[in-house]
This record gives sequence, structure tokens and C-alpha cells, in this order.
Amino acid sequence: MLHKINAVLIATLKPLGIWGLGGLAFIDSGLFPLPTTMDGVVIGYVATDHRKFLLYVLMAAGMSAVGSLIPYYVGRAGGELFLLKRINRARYEGLRDRFQNQEFMAIMIPAMMPPPMPIKLFEFAAGVFEMKPLPFATAIFCGKFVQFLVCALITVFYGPEIAHTARIAVHEHLGIALGFVGAGVLWIFVYVLRKLFGGRSTNFPLEEAAQDDDLTTVP
Repeated sequence: MLHKINAVLIATLKPLGIWGLGGLAFIDSGLFPLPTTMDGVVIGYVATDHRKFLLYVLMAAGMSAVGSLIPYYVGRAGGELFLLKRINRARYEGLRDRFQNQEFMAIMIPAMMPPPMPIKLFEFAAGVFEMKPLPFATAIFCGKFVQFLVCALITVFYGPEIAHTARIAVHEHLGIALGFVGAGVLWIFVYVLRKLFGGRSTNFPLEEAAQDDDLTTVP
């Protein structure tokens, strides 16, 4: 049944061009996951017109972020009671504290990964733990943008066949892919910290002379 719905949706929306892509991304993210994953849909669109690859990526990522607000607000409306029926209060608070410490990355990294990553569970949890809507949608957009951009660039430079092969490889070896993503994010984090705080402050000669005069002058 889902495959039939998927075929009907693609046949109906694909002739609409980039707007059809946005509709498919919204449905996949907000209502029910399409059997044909969104990264596969993006690869198909990019394969037909390489020049618009960035527009396709932006549209798919943006509408995925908009659609993700549906499970987010479902979680915000009644998700706490849903979870408390299945776990005790202490475990619930522990999960909430761990999520709130790294909430942006806790949403962005899963959003970067293709299925079978259960991204809707993370979207639901973001609503339950009352992550603010704008940072939540931004994290989804950033993660999906990276995911779709990688697929689009592989399609542009190496063709859709290689892109589909790479997507399947990530799907089959999700743990290894998560390890590489985590290592990359950690490297970027360390690099930014070193750039921000690694430099030593230096004084110009006139400033050093003024400081020496202040030290030698005793009231």
C-alpha cells in the first residue's frame, strides 16, 4: 500500500518541479516516511538538471524542517505523559538533562543520516523536552542540508548510480557512518575552539612601555 501511495505521490508531484520536491519532503518529514527515501528523490531530481542542484537541496532541506514541526508539536502537546507511562520519572529526567546539554547536535546529527535512522523519534523527543522551535527547525535544516548536499554533489560529479551505491552503503553500515560523522563533528568543534581561544594576546611596544611606567609609579 505504501509503495502504491509513493508511486501516486511522485507521479502527481514530480511534474511540479521544485515545488513537487518540496511537497514530497514535507510529507516524508511531517506525515509518513516515503518508501523511496528523500535522499533518493533528491538524487533523481539532480540527475535530471545538474544546474539546479543547490535549489533542490535547499528546497528539500527547508521543507523537511517545516514538516518536522508536526511530530515536534505532537511531542510537545502530550509526549511527556506518553513517555512517563513507559519509563519512571528519574529516567525521564535523566534523558531530558542529557538532551538539553547538547540539544542542537542531538537533532542535527540524526537529521544528517539516511534511514533507518529513526529521525521522527528525535523530533518527537525534542518536543517532549521543550526544545525551542527555531533552534529545532534550524538543526533539522542543517542536518538535512548536509545529507542532501552530499548526495547532490556525488550525483553531479560521479553520476546517480554512484550516488545510489553510496547511499545504500551508508544504509547498510550506519554505525560506521555515524562514527565518521561524530569524528568529523568533534574535529570541527576542536578546530573552532582552538581558533577562538588558542591565540595569545600581544601588546604593542607603546602599550608595554605604558604598563612599565604604571608599575614603576607608586602613589
